[in-house]
Amino acid sequence: MSEKYPWGHSNPFNDYSNFLRNKFNNRVQKLSLNVGFTCPNRDGSKGSGGCTFCNNNTFNPDYCEPGMSITDQLNTGISFFRDRYPDQLYLAYFQAYTNTYGPLDQLKRLYQEALDHSKITGLVVGTRPDCLPDELISYFTELQKKHYVVVELGIESTNEETLKKVNRGHTFEETRDAILKLHKAGLPVGGHLIMGLPGESDEMMLKHSEVLSKLPLSYLKLHQLQYVKGSDMGRKFEKDPSGFRVLQPEEYTNLVIAFLERLNPAIVVERLASQAPYNLLMAPRWGLKNFQLVEIVRKQMKERNTWQGRLFDQD
Repeated sequence: MSEKYPWGHSNPFNDYSNFLRNKFNNRVQKLSLNVGFTCPNRDGSKGSGGCTFCNNNTFNPDYCEPGMSITDQLNTGISFFRDRYPDQLYLAYFQAYTNTYGPLDQLKRLYQEALDHSKITGLVVGTRPDCLPDELISYFTELQKKHYVVVELGIESTNEETLKKVNRGHTFEETRDAILKLHKAGLPVGGHLIMGLPGESDEMMLKHSEVLSKLPLSYLKLHQLQYVKGSDMGRKFEKDPSGFRVLQPEEYTNLVIAFLERLNPAIVVERLASQAPYNLLMAPRWGLKNFQLVEIVRKQMKERNTWQGRLFDQD
């Protein structure tokens, strides 16, 4: 393969940071927000207890306190980067729980407060595929005329049995329909996928790549299944870990590379791994930072002379 890949640089996968830099001609940072939403899989409308793998505290920065205003959360987040990157741009990331689950007027006020901040150039709104009313999609489409707006869906798996097993509360068909509807409305769509969910073989996980590659996804986040305190799965793992698979760094790296080889090269890869707070994480405890694992993947792909989409089947 030539030194430059179809996405215009020498990284063997179509990574998010380079994509954003090219799109905005600047460095761009996402700032997580927690504005006190809940989830239909927790409040009883779809289910209770949430997804078996979930403890939302594992991926919210400390400054994301729902008691703080959106403006205060953004200002606190920006303060971490201001000295080092004084001119960079920011995306307001509505991350915690289901950020389209509420009255439309309330949602509009929250999104607008973020967009009114002078440093914010757009929104990333994390949600479930079953929480996207048509009126909200129309509103996002209007916002997109002036701001960059991305809807990020929790996909987690393309396998219907797995989704039932982890108490996800929606089907993959609902995910597929949401992706197509958002794309038709002209909105970029992100997705989140967990590698290593109970009962999923390597072959099943690689199948996710093939299924998602045929859909108009703009971005994709991957991360390893983590067993965390405060989740239903974490409690069961703590009681008897023998029935659970814990992915080790080498096997996860090989799995990610095989996944990327099959992935549509047009899909921007936003993340390859995640790290829950150490005080909540039971397993796997790799002792690697996310950027270190990314470097391992990048180096091994170069050594193997492979790249994202090398085995992608367009038919």
